[in-house]
Amino acid sequence: MTDDILLVDDEAGIRKVLGISLADLGYTVHGAENAAAALTIIETVRPAIILTDIKMPGMNGIELLKAVKDRYPDTEVIMLTGHGDMDLAIESLKFQATDFITKPISEVALTVALQRAGERIDMRRQLNAYTQNLEHLVEEKSRQLIEAERLAAVGETVAGLSHTIKNIAGGLDGGMFVLEKGIELEDTAYLQQGWKLVRGNVDRIKTLSLDLLNFAKTDRMAYRPVDPGQPAREVFDLMRSRAEAHGMDFVLEVETGLAPIQMDPAGIHQCLLNLVTNAIDAVLDTEPADGEQRITVSVSAAESGGVRYRVADTCCGMDEPTKARLFQRFFTTKGERGTGIGLMLTRTIVHRHKGTIDVDSQPGKGSCFTINLPDRPR
Repeated sequence: MTDDILLVDDEAGIRKVLGISLADLGYTVHGAENAAAALTIIETVRPAIILTDIKMPGMNGIELLKAVKDRYPDTEVIMLTGHGDMDLAIESLKFQATDFITKPISEVALTVALQRAGERIDMRRQLNAYTQNLEHLVEEKSRQLIEAERLAAVGETVAGLSHTIKNIAGGLDGGMFVLEKGIELEDTAYLQQGWKLVRGNVDRIKTLSLDLLNFAKTDRMAYRPVDPGQPAREVFDLMRSRAEAHGMDFVLEVETGLAPIQMDPAGIHQCLLNLVTNAIDAVLDTEPADGEQRITVSVSAAESGGVRYRVADTCCGMDEPTKARLFQRFFTTKGERGTGIGLMLTRTIVHRHKGTIDVDSQPGKGSCFTINLPDRPR
């Protein structure tokens, strides 16, 4: 039972008599002769139940009810009214009064009204407790779900990484077997073939290690204003000799007048490097549809603001099932040469910039990867 109760009535006699009855019921009674005094007491005592006369000088009981419900909506207010004020009493129910009692006040009516108020208070407390428990339960289940998803992702990553390492180890075993045969037979062709296999798989180990290190760095993006053309020019200068050594037409197109945007230049450099490296490998592995071996890197303003990067090649293109799996963990189209991390890393970096990456590719018509970055990623 709630200990504190506020009795508001301009008649001192009623406050005294009714106060005794309330005290006998176990309440600590606070009295107020008008609504203004009641509001002052409410600020200090915060009673859960208020009994107030409807007709009082100055602010009447309904106005007090409205003020209490506006400030303390959980407070239960019981109205005291004379027989001639029934319309006002009924009106008070529209403003969320708990009940009303007619004067002279009978002990039975008072007990029933107080019991109803107490039941509402208890029900509200139970509801609040249930809501809090439900929130804690949802929070705990959400935490467990996130943990389960994290463990599943870790398991999937470990499984994919183990498969990749197993393939590399198998390649090294094969290379060493050929080398041993070459040494045993003193066969130069075997030696060259075995060494090529070993060197290729050692390169895969190096690439895998670098990709994993770069992936770990994606949580530490260092954003600053950068000329959007800068990462593209750096990648172009870095990869031009390799492309030209294989007879490819390597083109860089940077729109003039591009404004600096907030980005992590090292991250975007890594994205473009991955895409250009993939394009060169794709062109080397396939016969171009139009007889040309061409890779184009372009930088332009995006329609919605920010910058757009495109890396296009003239390789044989990809079908829909391949495109659907491009950004999955450890999926690669490079066979034994790929790690399946590069495009996953690229997408992660782009998403850290709040950007998007899309691919347009059709068999026989080449591929074009498009990165759109906003001018402010955070």
